[in-house]
Amino acid sequence: MGSKRFWLIVSVMFSSLLWLHVQASENYTQDSLNSFLYDYAFKEMPRPLTGRLYKVSAPVNLSGMEVSFIRLRTHSLWRTGANLSSFEIPPRILPWPFTRRVDILYRNLGNWSKYYYNVPNYTFVTPVIGFLAYDSSTTSIRNALVELDTTEDNPIVVRFPNVPREVDNNVGIKCVRFGTNGTLEFSSVIARSSCASRGQGHFSVVVPYQPKTEKKKRVFRWWEVGIPAGVVGLVLLLVLGIVAYKLFKWKSIKEMERQSEKSEGLGTIWVGSSKMPSASGIRTQPVLETSYLP
Repeated sequence: MGSKRFWLIVSVMFSSLLWLHVQASENYTQDSLNSFLYDYAFKEMPRPLTGRLYKVSAPVNLSGMEVSFIRLRTHSLWRTGANLSSFEIPPRILPWPFTRRVDILYRNLGNWSKYYYNVPNYTFVTPVIGFLAYDSSTTSIRNALVELDTTEDNPIVVRFPNVPREVDNNVGIKCVRFGTNGTLEFSSVIARSSCASRGQGHFSVVVPYQPKTEKKKRVFRWWEVGIPAGVVGLVLLLVLGIVAYKLFKWKSIKEMERQSEKSEGLGTIWVGSSKMPSASGIRTQPVLETSYLP
């Protein structure tokens, strides 16, 4: 009975993990992610209060995202605008098509940014953040999206507080906007790592991509120079060692010859047909022991 219960728990956990993986893989498109998050937030807060900002806990399969939701009256948006964490929406803005109330959904994709968005030849230095406006009176999610257009003199300001200082000083740093119609727009970074936009969408800060192959080539060139230099150095050390050995041996032989010239030479005598060395004489003559006897 216990083993059956154990395997039942294991199968349920495995099925749950598989379902989460399938759910996450199915949401790897921008449009489906937007619809999913709005539908999820609306279900989490079926009756939100107007003018109140809600933080929505992201689903388990999208852990790491930050989601916020606010419902505004159109006349309030026109009169005072809205300030949503990283976004500052100026006043004098109307939704199109017109609606009496607007639902604004803010999201910070965090480490999910690279799965949903990509900028060719550029690298993200900040997470992708965005906001979209929806008609709160429409039940259909596909038809609920509305546009918020501004003028050049009064744009939407997007703030990125976590841009590193060394990146902020990069000449190639750019703001990028992903529009709701799939467009990609670049603009300059304004004061204090902020971007200006005339419409809603998703935003990030990027820098030109620097491939790692250049560094590898540079290291490879050092090896191209280092290996031949090392071989030449080893050969030189070997030659110097041989020369030093021969010089030491030559000096030893010369020293032996010099010492031999200082010592006495032996005479030679002929014994038959052979020439043999002979001492000049014996200084101490041998004496018989019996010669001292009386």
